[in-house]
Amino acid sequence: MTAIILIMLLALAVSVAVVAYVAFPHRGEEIPGAPWLGDAMRKGVERLPTLDEDQHHDRHHV
Repeated sequence: MTAIILIMLLALAVSVAVVAYVAFPHRGEEIPGAPWLGDAMRKGVERLPTLDEDQHHDRHHV
């Protein structure tokens, strides 16, 4: 039972982080009351590999 609760809390934390990122830093705004959190999220996202628009279209046409 404890494992299920911990997994649910982890899933909740991840979903809150995604919603917070999409609602604020992704749109270029600061998170109210926690601008440091928005900066940390932006830095983390910049480190992740992404596909450019051209790479995305080339992949679907192959």
